[in-house]
Amino acid sequence: MPMMTLQFDLLRGGLCKLSRWISDTAMSSTSQKHKEFVAEPMGEKPVMALAGIGEVLGKKLEEHGFDKAYVVLGQFLVLKKDEELFRDWLKDTCGANAKQQRDCYGCLKEWCDAFL
Repeated sequence: MPMMTLQFDLLRGGLCKLSRWISDTAMSSTSQKHKEFVAEPMGEKPVMALAGIGEVLGKKLEEHGFDKAYVVLGQFLVLKKDEELFRDWLKDTCGANAKQQRDCYGCLKEWCDAFL
């Protein structure tokens, strides 16, 4: 691979991550839904109890077999709690936008920090 192409690929990858970081930090407050989710054990909560997951995304996740919050947690753990991998998976699986991805990731990460 020529040096110029490699540098461009690294720069492009860095800019994508920087852009995601900027959009993530611009709106970093948590919702009431998030606060309620992380305040107690997960139990049998439906997938729509996750922050960032409403009725539309919840139905899409259910169609893929992710009907409970703990099933999405399982995927989160399989992906080793990696933010980029999880957000990409959520986008590919149910079409979540950047804010929905960020909210769901943050919800699961904070829940894991509190309960695992």
